[in-house]
Amino acid sequence: QVRLVESGGGLVQPGGSLSLSCTASGFTFSNYFMSWHRQAPGKERELVASISSHRGNLINYGDSVKGRFTISRDNNKDTVYLQMNALKVEDTAVYYCKASAGERYTYWGQGTLVTVSL
Repeated sequence: QVRLVESGGGLVQPGGSLSLSCTASGFTFSNYFMSWHRQAPGKERELVASISSHRGNLINYGDSVKGRFTISRDNNKDTVYLQMNALKVEDTAVYYCKASAGERYTYWGQGTLVTVSL
């Protein structure tokens, strides 16, 4: 059974940091392109960051998070991470983990809520 389980969300003040984790099971994690997406209330889901399969040497970030967020992966732990620094109120959203190896093999996690507020 394929599972992606996100964790690490919560409430943080503006300027603070949070670290999200997404642990996979049920498939060969290292073969999958991994990404984080987010969806704020009333808005469409958007790409936050992505990392290529295997060595993870190809990384991309959404323009709104460049310089503040860092994506990484540990294939030994079947886990992808998102380190979020200098958080802003507009970063408030449900954050989703996605695994992809082509259209037929795409999986989503259930999401974890990040709230940035005073």
